[in-house]
Amino acid sequence: MESFIAGFFGSSPIEIIASIAGFICVYLIIKRNIWCWPVGLLQVSLYIIVFYDAKLYSDVALHGIYVVMQIYGWWYWLQGQDQDHDIIVLPSTTTAILVWVVVAVLGSFGLGYVMSTYTDAALPYPDAYTTVASLVAQWLLSRRFLVNWVFWITVDVVAIGVYWQKGLYPTVLLYSAFLIMATTGFFVWMRRFQAQRQILRPDYAEG
Repeated sequence: MESFIAGFFGSSPIEIIASIAGFICVYLIIKRNIWCWPVGLLQVSLYIIVFYDAKLYSDVALHGIYVVMQIYGWWYWLQGQDQDHDIIVLPSTTTAILVWVVVAVLGSFGLGYVMSTYTDAALPYPDAYTTVASLVAQWLLSRRFLVNWVFWITVDVVAIGVYWQKGLYPTVLLYSAFLIMATTGFFVWMRRFQAQRQILRPDYAEG
């Protein structure tokens, strides 16, 4: 506990600002607020610096891609609003979900092998999982699919362990909050989906 407290107060201002921005971003996502994307853009840009310093290179690559995906998600959500400017939540087929699970698992092993073989990356396989599964989750979030929250929950659980090992204590707190918020987000979005289910077309369930 003493090392946690010391590490927290010894953290860089960049990490603390990024953590705060991340918390605000997820809160806005749960509310389906379009401003989650510019706030998220700030967060992921700052975390590129944080993870590079921590030698978590998979996370550096992930957040570089996030920059592009934040812009894409911002644009796509603008196209996916109902007449009340609320974001429409979409379902996924079982087949689509299974495909994304396979992509996350195989991609994690592949990236983990590359990182463990060719770099000095810390915790290459868990770090790789948070990278690949986060990309899957972010894509599903950008496309407004409900199942994105399930992937985020698994990412948060693994990420908490990784960042604790690396002494990134503000980020540990952030991802602990993310875990609670992702669980909350799933149920909030589920209620929204059930409320607007009658306006969904079958072809939306593409995953």
